[in-house]
Amino acid sequence: MSTATHANTRMGGSAHPRDVLLGAQAAALALPVCDHYSGVEVRMRKSLQLQAEMTQEFGTCVFDVTLDCEDGAPVGGEAEHAALVTELALNAAPEARVAVRVHPVDHPSFAADMATIAGRAGHRLTHIMVPKVESVRDVEQAEQALLQAGAKDLALHVLVESPAAVQRAFEIAAHPHVQSISFGLMDFVSAHAGAIPAEAMGSNVSNPTGLGQFTHPLVVRAKLEIASACHAHGKVPSHCVVTEFSNT
Repeated sequence: MSTATHANTRMGGSAHPRDVLLGAQAAALALPVCDHYSGVEVRMRKSLQLQAEMTQEFGTCVFDVTLDCEDGAPVGGEAEHAALVTELALNAAPEARVAVRVHPVDHPSFAADMATIAGRAGHRLTHIMVPKVESVRDVEQAEQALLQAGAKDLALHVLVESPAAVQRAFEIAAHPHVQSISFGLMDFVSAHAGAIPAEAMGSNVSNPTGLGQFTHPLVVRAKLEIASACHAHGKVPSHCVVTEFSNT
């Protein structure tokens, strides 16, 4: 099982109300606008190479690289994949921004992922991405795993991927260890058991007559809830993963 290379775009803009409004909520820090996910070894290495080349070109790191265990690790090879992403993170350029997506907290490999990756490379990572977070209890479990791995200061990014998790977005965003919340579009649509059509996972560019991810009311509502929760607690809201780049 492997993952295609894709990107997760974070919400932002050139002008911001915090510059002109007294008491405006602001995220704790600015993150690169794009988070580039990859789980296949050749693509992970290529992603880190591209990041280094663009950092040299622009004088700053312009996108994050998240090395993926959840979709990248072959079944039965989770420990070997965790060791691989750990070595890649440790050997990345000093100025690189590298993260790792581990398995969900209820997966048998979660604890081992955290022990290996956060335990050995926590000082080189920008954050750990935890997928399929359903409640603040899942965040607390991830936080405890960081403490046990000796990486208590490593930030957590979380993926919200179900209707119930969206409803708890404010509680999740309030947790002090959470730096950013991302939206998991594919699992969110799947969780509705057909109530949201598959077309809602695409864009209106490719499906101009239907309801895409930018117009289907339930999908748009979920994105708004996540954005609102993050802004209420000074965290960074992140858009879902994108594989279609035909329309800039």
